[in-house]
Amino acid sequence: MKQKILHLSLALFLVNTIHAGHPEKNAQGFDPLIVDGKFSGVETEGNWQIQEDGTVYLEPREGEKGWKRYNHYLTTTEEYGDFVFDFEYKHGEGGNSGFYFRISDTSEPTLHGFEVQILDSLGKPDDEMGHHDNGGVIKTKGADKNASKPAGEWNRMTVTMKGSHITVVLNGEKVQDFDLAKEKPEDKPLAEEGYISIQDHGLPFWVRNLQVKRL
Repeated sequence: MKQKILHLSLALFLVNTIHAGHPEKNAQGFDPLIVDGKFSGVETEGNWQIQEDGTVYLEPREGEKGWKRYNHYLTTTEEYGDFVFDFEYKHGEGGNSGFYFRISDTSEPTLHGFEVQILDSLGKPDDEMGHHDNGGVIKTKGADKNASKPAGEWNRMTVTMKGSHITVVLNGEKVQDFDLAKEKPEDKPLAEEGYISIQDHGLPFWVRNLQVKRL
């Protein structure tokens, strides 16, 4: 009996470890969003430039400031309900961006979708992390811990939506794991499916290894 309990405990530990981690690159069921040096399944009017190594560099054009140029976001061409979205990102000092999901109307993702904040929050104590800090879900819930890396270093984020449950893993640390339908503002509906976007905040920004899987 003790051996069975030990095996069960080990199995549960492995399941939780896998669930809390990041998927393998090119894992089964995942679709890459950059193929042969071109965007695949995403579109934008912003100045997102694919580099020779597959990295995508966002270089704001002259006069491009702020975050209200919604057509400049890097947005999927299809809607997703339940999904896993995995990618890496990098920003400079004071960097700011966001991962948007379940966007029912791309004309204004901030009103018609939800955002996982991407922000240069390095050094902020875990117990002071609010919804506008890195890994927070805007107007909903701050990250459970600060898993930010220094400006100039690559971060990895995996966002999983299943029904109304969201899980966010940042740099190998689970920073969100809750029922969005219960935590969100009452006046903000949660669509069953929607588009996914990465924000153009008018600041230099880099992403790579973008992949998405429908659940």
